[in-house]
Amino acid sequence: MTFTEAGFQLKKNGFTILENIYTKEETEQIIKIINEADTTADTFRKSSNLFAIRQFLKEVPESISYIMNDNLITMVRQLFGNEYFAVKSIYFDKPGESNWFVAYHQDPTVSVDKKQETEGFGPWTVKQNQFAVQPTLDVLENIFTIRIHLDETDENNGALKVIPGSHDKQIYRPETIDWSKESEVNCNVSQGGIMIMKPLLLHSSGRTTNNARRRVIHIEFSNKSLPNDLQWAEYINVLNTESHA
Repeated sequence: MTFTEAGFQLKKNGFTILENIYTKEETEQIIKIINEADTTADTFRKSSNLFAIRQFLKEVPESISYIMNDNLITMVRQLFGNEYFAVKSIYFDKPGESNWFVAYHQDPTVSVDKKQETEGFGPWTVKQNQFAVQPTLDVLENIFTIRIHLDETDENNGALKVIPGSHDKQIYRPETIDWSKESEVNCNVSQGGIMIMKPLLLHSSGRTTNNARRRVIHIEFSNKSLPNDLQWAEYINVLNTESHA
């Protein structure tokens, strides 16, 4: 699939999948860097079902030049332009024995530097000293997410299931899904492939049934400044990073 075709799919369906963005050697190098990271910070979450790193690019900056390889930078610039920057990043490691699943939901919040009452922004939450808020629709609709797959991922180890086109329905409560009109698609992605999605796309993730690990890096991008002196919690201008590719 060309980047142009991927852009058309993203606009129509709210997601697209591109394979072979990373080589096996590149994914292994990223995994090596993650395994060597200091995991004592509050942004690291460890349990039997999940290992996660919030503010991943800040916590593991050595990974950026490998993540932003020539393929990814070219794709972002061709589909979205030169003005986008990273605003949220999370690493998920779902062990093979995990029974953790996530029901259908959207990603309607952004991470910011402080709580400051702002017109159209709310409700607010705080998790691990990180402020999150649901912004105005124009902010949400401008964001795109890249999910980098460090393992082969299918319906047996927690690949996302999505409802195509649901990103165009603004805030769409899962309890109101009309399954007589909506369809569900499994988003299988090979190791080294990526999934691009819009935050308002309804998506879910099932339990692992094949004892296979699923490691994913989730990065959200925007090109908007926030109002009322709010700042993105994780602003990183990754497009100007020197790649190891």
